[in-house]
Amino acid sequence: MKAERLLQVILAPVITEKATFIAESGEKPQIALRVAPDATKPEVKAAVEMLFKVEVESVSVLNRKGKVKRSGRFTGRRKANRIAYVSLKKGQELDFTEVN
Repeated sequence: MKAERLLQVILAPVITEKATFIAESGEKPQIALRVAPDATKPEVKAAVEMLFKVEVESVSVLNRKGKVKRSGRFTGRRKANRIAYVSLKKGQELDFTEVN
């Protein structure tokens, strides 16, 4: 996989109560990341290992549909998201402040 593509795969970390809970709990820490809509599991794994210099054990990906919202009589839809939950190997830690 090309480095240019891997730099475009990860868009942002997900900062929610659920994401914080799974990152802090258990013996296997997981990090929630918003990824590109066409990103695959091997691409996400390679991108995290390249950017953060950690070893990834597994990747789970889910597609979240955008909510339907109304403003008066007009309806619209929020943008759909693709979220990747990345499990790190034991002893590995991810620090967002030290990204190369």
